Amino acid sequence: MFTKILIANRGEIAVRVIKTCQRLHIRTVAIFTKPDAKALHVRMADERVLLVKGEAKGYLEADEIIRICKSLNVDAVHPGYGFLSENALFCRALEKSGIAFIGPTPESIEQFGLKHIARELAIKSKVRVVPGSSLLHSVEDAIEWAEEIGYPVLLKATAGGGGIGMYECNSA
Repeated sequence: MFTKILIANRGEIAVRVIKTCQRLHIRTVAIFTKPDAKALHVRMADERVLLVKGEAKGYLEADEIIRICKSLNVDAVHPGYGFLSENALFCRALEKSGIAFIGPTPESIEQFGLKHIARELAIKSKVRVVPGSSLLHSVEDAIEWAEEIGYPVLLKATAGGGGIGMYECNSA
């Protein structure tokens, strides 16, 4: 069992991880950038560390996150969604530093590419899934895809971070 974890994410996912850790009596470390200084996950965590790089880029600084983990005796890192959750190099760097990664192995990430594992497994298991596309590169591509599957559709920004940047579209 871990005694202290660092949540390498922000917002709702970080809040969920912190609440779970509280129920399990695991101490938490929130990392944050200046724009997130007053965010709920920062206030809820047992410890908090301001990241040197600002905005979302700060959450991608693997070396800085590992340095923070070592300085605060962190047992494990929970990546949440996006950011470093699909980064096999980050997983290996943590492993080399003696810090657990709460997520898939680096080999799983490399072999399957996490973004599609659950979906592909569901399809293979004959579970009904909502139609979805790979990355679309233009408004025209998005409209064509939406008209093919039918409205309404959810349009998600590629850098939206979890559920952020999702919009319901009822027409072109």
